[in-house]
Amino acid sequence: MRILTLVCVTMIVISAGYFFDKTSSTGRVDSEEWMKDAKAEVTLKMYFGGEKKAATDEVWREVSQYVKSKGLNVKFSVNFIPWTDYSSKLLAMAAAGDRWDLNFDSDTSFRQMAARGSYLPLNTLLPEYAPHLNERYKSDRTLLSTTLDGDIVGLPWAIKMNQRPYAVWRADLAELAGIAPPLNSIQTVEEVDTLLHQLKEAYPDRKLSLVTALPFYMVREEWLDLGFYGLGCYIGDPEMKVRAIEQQPFYLEAAEMSRRWNQADILNPDSILGLEDSANQWRSGKLLFTITSHEWALAADPGFIDSTYRQQISLLYPKKRQVNRSSSSNVIAINRNSEHPDLALRFLDLLETDRTLFDLVIYGMEGKTYKLEGDTVGYPDNLNFSTSNYMDWGGQWGFWKPQFLRPTETYPGDFWREEAAFAKLPQNVDSPLGGLMSDYKIDKELERRDELYEELGKAIEFGMAGNTSDAVAKYRQRQMDNGLETIIAEVQRQVDQYLLFNR
Repeated sequence: MRILTLVCVTMIVISAGYFFDKTSSTGRVDSEEWMKDAKAEVTLKMYFGGEKKAATDEVWREVSQYVKSKGLNVKFSVNFIPWTDYSSKLLAMAAAGDRWDLNFDSDTSFRQMAARGSYLPLNTLLPEYAPHLNERYKSDRTLLSTTLDGDIVGLPWAIKMNQRPYAVWRADLAELAGIAPPLNSIQTVEEVDTLLHQLKEAYPDRKLSLVTALPFYMVREEWLDLGFYGLGCYIGDPEMKVRAIEQQPFYLEAAEMSRRWNQADILNPDSILGLEDSANQWRSGKLLFTITSHEWALAADPGFIDSTYRQQISLLYPKKRQVNRSSSSNVIAINRNSEHPDLALRFLDLLETDRTLFDLVIYGMEGKTYKLEGDTVGYPDNLNFSTSNYMDWGGQWGFWKPQFLRPTETYPGDFWREEAAFAKLPQNVDSPLGGLMSDYKIDKELERRDELYEELGKAIEFGMAGNTSDAVAKYRQRQMDNGLETIIAEVQRQVDQYLLFNR
């Protein structure tokens, strides 16, 4: 859990550039009319997370040619920022007034970008320039998750899923060492602790885990993380009383467990720096243990770089309630300085309705970046998840459309329908609090709260704070002295207001 600082600024609405209205009654662009009236070709600049894959530019040249045939006279500048730097770089670019058109974002950093006024309000533009997309959002009722103070500042994804954690470990190495827990027997943090010590004893020189103990206790306690400066509620609380996580009894328990893992050299000390992508570390075989979601626990191909690697999974606290993944987990947003928001929305609307375009954007070029066998998309010869020249590119998730997603080697058959069904289980519940939080009345207190987390809280959570009881007591008091009551009162006001209008 990382507390992020938000800076409040006035939301700025900029000129939307060249708006054209050559549409049919269904909202589709009339290609011939558009080409007659079109201005010179423009470039839509986009940002996503991860590493740029080898065929990216070639694919997006094909995307450009295709959308031009549909009347959209644009080409694309597709840029990638490594995940470890993505949020901070995006925030820095927005603060500097950089110009681009759209980008991928996710939960916590999206809230921060939105609160800083980095994204263009789309209340008027969305229905005018993306009518099909707007109708889908009306049906799904998901735009509340990307609305701040009445402004729609992002476009949420369409996938329904739950990310309650599974414990997952290298089964091939565990079995080699004679470690064979019965199926689904690792369900509690204590059972995880036993397994971790067994793995460490068997492989004392291997990097074991980057996961602190806190996520396990959050599931055990049915903690609803607001994604806002370490504040949350308990799922079963009918009043949705806002609390600070460090003030909760389970926070001390988690800190003490992380301390034991740190002392046993189970929790890798590099994890506190946040410089390593744990998913990449896991897939490359550098870790023996991690946590994962239902998605990756049951995916046909977990993405290991070596086909001899095998994993074993176990659902943690299976009877505890867990909120379903937020619609704002994966967002496409339009930069407030975009010179072509109308064209960006036209592109997104076409993606909503055109399967050929969807296949091109998500999978690439048949024969070069993917092969099609029946309805199933596969990797071309000698390529896989880790070596793909285009497929599985980072940040594509905001573009996903359930109506167009094809089976793949990673997600076979009815995988996404099964994900949606999993989200409907009784213990998997929709969050009663789906809206964005504003910090404009408490920005100074929140800035200091974040500083205190960096100064004291992070070391506690990673088990590196010395005497845990004393460290937690000091941290709690410092946060109280900083004005925690003022912060909670304002956030509670926002929560109560949201519930009043949306229950």
